Amino acid sequence: MLRITTIAAAMLLAASPALGFDTSAGTVRVTKVAGELEQPWAIGHLPDGGVLVTERDGAVVHLMADGSRVDLAGVPDVVNEGQGGMLDVMIPRDFASSRDVFLSYVARRGGVAGTAIGVGKLSADGTRLEGFKRLWQMAKPSNSARHFGSRIVEAPDGTLFLTLGDRGDRPSAQDLGNHNGTVVRLHRSGAVPPDNPFLGRPGVEPEIYSYGHRNPQGAALDLQGNLWVAEHGARGGDEVNLIKPGGNYGWPVISYGVHYSGAKIGEGTSKAGMLQPEHYWDPSIAPSGMMVYSGKLWPEWKGDVFVGSLKFDYISRLSGSDLREVEQLQHDTTGRVRDVVEGPDGAIWFLSVYDDALYRLTPN
Repeated sequence: MLRITTIAAAMLLAASPALGFDTSAGTVRVTKVAGELEQPWAIGHLPDGGVLVTERDGAVVHLMADGSRVDLAGVPDVVNEGQGGMLDVMIPRDFASSRDVFLSYVARRGGVAGTAIGVGKLSADGTRLEGFKRLWQMAKPSNSARHFGSRIVEAPDGTLFLTLGDRGDRPSAQDLGNHNGTVVRLHRSGAVPPDNPFLGRPGVEPEIYSYGHRNPQGAALDLQGNLWVAEHGARGGDEVNLIKPGGNYGWPVISYGVHYSGAKIGEGTSKAGMLQPEHYWDPSIAPSGMMVYSGKLWPEWKGDVFVGSLKFDYISRLSGSDLREVEQLQHDTTGRVRDVVEGPDGAIWFLSVYDDALYRLTPN
């Protein structure tokens, strides 16, 4: 489907009047970049100033720098059920030469569905993905319509990280014979890197980089190139984790939350051989998109972690060597924040699911 409309303002980045609110770094300006999105899920910045936004029903919207707007043709079919659909978008560092756009999405295989990742090339006119192909899909799709993950992060060495939820099958997150509840690492071709931590171990899926995750819907590199994820707990126990190769993050054996029924989860909050979170929330905030800030526009926030809250309608700022939430960026526009990213100029961009809109934060 090709849908072309015109944003009311002459330029995309001046789409609406700005509002402001106070933060620890002073007053920030909030600009509405685009509205009338449909369950927006992820943001990807293009070098020419355009922006790609995924919509869970299966569309990828190109908000062009000249103010035009188009639903890309050539995107894959998706399973839009429950928490599934079109999910993340990732623009690689070499986009200017490769034109590659990576998408994570829920794809059907037989009568079941699971998280997949694929790539296509953005056409010169910016209206379609050319030659889109699926690179990889989780080994054991299922009938479950929840806990798909799934954020894509380009590692410093050019490999790809993809987060995967446990699909609602809790014990499977401790089973290395499937991809449920894992972070996987792939080459851009979909092949397995030769230094993956479990490569060559019998009965273990070789793409697995870490495991014991519940539903990681946020992922980002810090300023040193380390991978972090934010993941949903149950009732309490949402976590921020620093990912180590081969690490077991404990779900569902250990957790700082309880089941929705109030029943205890697993064996407690710690166990030998299982890694502790760098931070956890109790009560749960329902964490989603995540970024680590460069400090370009707000030097006092350099290296801080920003995570969107789907439950309490704010952007969490976490800081310190003993990572903790130090601020809640909250405004009328921060309703059910699905994604948070840093733009090329250091502005903070976020998606609000409540009003299906894309916003940008800049200094006042």
